[in-house]
Amino acid sequence: MKSAAFAGGLAMVCLATVSLGAVGLGAGPAMAGPHCDVPLAQWQPRAALQKKLEAEGWTVLSIRSDDGCYKVRATNAQGRRLKAKYDPASLEPVARADDAPDDD
Repeated sequence: MKSAAFAGGLAMVCLATVSLGAVGLGAGPAMAGPHCDVPLAQWQPRAALQKKLEAEGWTVLSIRSDDGCYKVRATNAQGRRLKAKYDPASLEPVARADDAPDDD
């Protein structure tokens, strides 16, 4: 009787360990990606990035800070979408993804 209780308890410990391991593994990819390491005193204003993108033909939908970078969502006159991260000091792209327009 004691061995059955011990085996059941051991199974619960193993299950909990596996569950916690799976949670930890799932968090890894979410932390990956571009990261900017610029002191806040060196950041240019968001308005400067918006002006730069508008001069390139983009309509800015949003600019927010993410992982120390500016994260931008924008569209252009042809319907292309832009999702990109920019260095807040140089305003140069760190990561960029342009999408083709939807056929909806």
